[in-house]
Amino acid sequence: MNKIALFGTSADPPTAAHQTIISWLGDNYDRVLVWASDNPFKCHQTSLKQREAMLRLLIEDIDPPKSNIGVYPELSHTRTWNTIEQVQETWAEAELTLVVGSDLILQLPRWYLAAKLLKEVNLLIVPRPGNPIREDALAKLKEMGARVAIAPSFTPDVSSTAYRKFQDTEALTTTVKDYIDREQLYICHN
Repeated sequence: MNKIALFGTSADPPTAAHQTIISWLGDNYDRVLVWASDNPFKCHQTSLKQREAMLRLLIEDIDPPKSNIGVYPELSHTRTWNTIEQVQETWAEAELTLVVGSDLILQLPRWYLAAKLLKEVNLLIVPRPGNPIREDALAKLKEMGARVAIAPSFTPDVSSTAYRKFQDTEALTTTVKDYIDREQLYICHN
């Protein structure tokens, strides 16, 4: 059976940690579908197209390159359920794993058709620094029918927020930083 990891992110901008996660997924799944999304629970500073372009740069920079990873902008939707339905139409026989950061597990039960969604996919939670995985949150997801796995903790301690607030360039890959500079994104307005 084809094992597919689903990695949608609203990262603004996507960071070196996202690249590490995507690369790890490429080593552990037959196919990795990546897309930029608008999270209805967040405000975004850049457009969906700009975040998609930065994701493409992250993936192009993975060394060694992995042919099983790709950006699928057509999967972008504010409702993950719509994305899952679309993936199931194309890859009907695949085993799907939805990949989310530990910062989303408290929010996930409020997602559109969350219980139905959690019964259709496996859930892989990636630990994020500063966002511990709470047992009560895991229990709630399992009550809703989720089949949960926890990814190993392996990502660099960087975040999109740290970059936007403090210009922490350690958070970014060189190609994403160059793109941000060229497009004049995240310019601080005092």
